Amino acid sequence: MTTISADAVKDLREKTGAGMMECKKALVESAGDFEKAVDLLRQRGLATAAKKAGRTASEGMIGSYIHMDKIGVMIEVNCETDFVARTDDFRGMVKDVAMHIAAANPGYLSREEVPQDVIEREKEIYRAQVTNKPPQVVEKIVEGKLEKFFSDTCLLDQIFVKDPDQKKKIKDLITEKVAKVGENIVVRRFVRYQLGETRPSEPKSC
Repeated sequence: MTTISADAVKDLREKTGAGMMECKKALVESAGDFEKAVDLLRQRGLATAAKKAGRTASEGMIGSYIHMDKIGVMIEVNCETDFVARTDDFRGMVKDVAMHIAAANPGYLSREEVPQDVIEREKEIYRAQVTNKPPQVVEKIVEGKLEKFFSDTCLLDQIFVKDPDQKKKIKDLITEKVAKVGENIVVRRFVRYQLGETRPSEPKSC
C-alpha cells in the first residue's frame, strides 16, 4: 500500500480546496500520483457543482480590471450569499476571470450564447476547407473545428490564461470554487473595452 505523507495531503488540499480526508482518499486511490489525485477531486467537484447548479445565485459582485490603461473589463459574478461574496477566495476568482477576459478577449460568455447563424457560417467555412473526404469524415472534421471555435471564443470554454499546464478551462475554475465554497456561482455578464475601438463590445450575458 502506498504511504501518503501529511505534506502531500496538505499540498493537495491547498491546491484544490477539498477536505483533508477527501485529499488523502484521492491520493490513496491514485497511488500517490498528485496530478491524478487532482483530477479525481475535480471530477468529484463536478458532481458537487452539478447539485448546486440549480440554486439561485442573486448575490455576488461586479469586478473590474484595467490593463496598462488600454484595456478595461467589467464583470458580474453571482453567488448565493453575501457572506461568500465578501470572501477573499470569491473576490480573487472574480479578479482572475476579469484578467483572463482582458488577455483572451472572448466574444461570448458560453457556447449556448453563440447565435445559430454564426455557427452555421463557421460550419460552411470548415466544410469548404475539407476536400476529397467522405461526407461522414467531413462532418467529424467540422465538429472538431467547431469545438476549437468554441474554445477560442467562448469565455467558459477558454483555457484559463494563468494555468501553466493549459488544461484548466474557465468553467473548471468556477466548478472548483463551487466545490470549495459550497454555493452555486454564475458568471452573469461581462464587457471588455480596448483603447481605440470604434464600437466597444456589448455586455455578454447568459
